[in-house]
Parts: sequence; C-alpha cells; structure tokens
Amino acid sequence: MTKNDNPPGPLSTKGGDNGSAAGAASGFVAGPALGRPGGGAASAKAEDGARVIPIAVVQPAVVSPTSPTAAMIRTLGLVSAICGLIIVGAYQGTYDAVAANKRIATERAVFKVIPAAQSIAEYVALPGGGIAPRVGAGDTAPGGVKFFAAYDAGGKLAGIAAEGGAKGYADTVRIMFGYSPDCQCVVGIGVVAMRETPGIGDKIITDKNFLANFNALDVKLKADLSALANEVKAVKHGAKINPWQIDAIAGATITSRAVGKAINDSAQVLLPRLVPNLDKLRSKS
Repeated sequence: MTKNDNPPGPLSTKGGDNGSAAGAASGFVAGPALGRPGGGAASAKAEDGARVIPIAVVQPAVVSPTSPTAAMIRTLGLVSAICGLIIVGAYQGTYDAVAANKRIATERAVFKVIPAAQSIAEYVALPGGGIAPRVGAGDTAPGGVKFFAAYDAGGKLAGIAAEGGAKGYADTVRIMFGYSPDCQCVVGIGVVAMRETPGIGDKIITDKNFLANFNALDVKLKADLSALANEVKAVKHGAKINPWQIDAIAGATITSRAVGKAINDSAQVLLPRLVPNLDKLRSKS
C-alpha cells in the first residue's frame, strides 16, 4: 500500500474541519466562538444550529478621584471662623483701653487750648437750639455738636473747647480749638489726629508764626446770631489782612486750609447754639 492509498486518519490534514495542520494536531474539535481551542469557518458550518451562549464581559467600575474642593471649603470656613473670633475678641478686649486713651488725649487737647482750665465738663449743643450735659461715652446724638466747658480753679468759665475736622493733604486733619466768650475769638488750637507729611504738614503744631494766628482769631457772630459774621479761612502766606483770616504756612498750604475749614465748619454750627446759652455755663454747677 502506497502512501497515497492510506485512508485519511482522524487527525489528517485533509480530514480536519479547519483545514489546517495546526487544527488537526490539536486534537480538539473547534467551536463557533465559545472559547474552545481551534474554531473556524468549517467548524461553524459543522455545528450550524447549535446553541450559542454569549459571554458578558463585566467592566470594572471607574471610580473618580475625590475632589479636594469640599475639603478646602471646610478648611477655609474653619480658618475664617477662628480668625473672626480672634478679631472680635481682640476688639472687645481692647475697646475699653482704646476708649480710655482717646478720652485722655481729648482732655489733654482741651487743657492745651485753654491753659487756665483746671476742670472740664462735656456738653452737647442740640439741633433745635439749647445745650445739655453729655451723659455716657457713646456717640453724640445725630445733629448734636459736642463741646467742652473749661473752668478755672475758682469754678468760673475759662473758655469753650470744640473739635473740628477737614480733609488735608494725606487724610482728615482733626483739631481742637479753644473759644473765648469774652473776645468771641479762637485762642488756641491743638491737633487731635492727622497723617500729614512729616516735616511739612505737621508744621501746623510747630510753626510759631502759624500758631500766632490763633491768639485772637475772630469768630464773631452776625447780629441775629445765625452764623459767623465772616468765614474763617486760610490765605496765601503773607496775604493776611483781616483778623478772621489765617496766614498759611509756605509749602503746607493744603494743611493750613484744612485747619481753617475745620474751625469754620465747626464754629458755624456750634456758636449760634452756644452763645445764647453762655449764661448757663458761666459757673460750674
């Protein structure tokens, strides 16, 4: 028997369903995509009609990384709350000390502008006219003007002190000025607060010629006591010709004008209410 006469064996390349030597040598019958080894078009035809069971492949769930936004918000909220508590606590803890220091600075300014004063009393010039003692340390009622009655050692009225403020070169210039009822004039000034340029704007408290403006600065009222007879204002250095004018400091004109405006604005409101009631303040009660 020749080689060609031998019948094809079960593993013959000619008898294999997939027609390949590799498929025949495997010893397995190929299936139609059921995960069995082998498999091909011929095998699919051989098992045509067989039940095919698909295999579902479950993909693992993709977990998004946790966003740090919520944690950051919580952290910032906590930090803000703590900072707020610290600020409020510091304010409350220092409020009394700050108020006391401010009161001391104000009293010193009063004694400076009225050198004869030995004691002072706080009053308020009321919006509708009249005056009343100022009670407590709170803010002055709307429309009211706070002032100080200063008394000498014998309890007689030595003068009136009041605050005023106006915009300077860097910030608001707040001053205290003394008023003498006898001459109806300003007899001195002192600075309560300012941020003017050192060496220039601060000359309003060091320049002797400038301070001489306030030895007897005219703030007389009109005959009907409704307002000042003349507006108090600063003029260019060397140009003063009237007793209600202020000779400005050369190089510090803006600050000089702020002083004049502060006195004028305060006096225009205070004096028409104060002057008619001076008899109530002549002696310390």
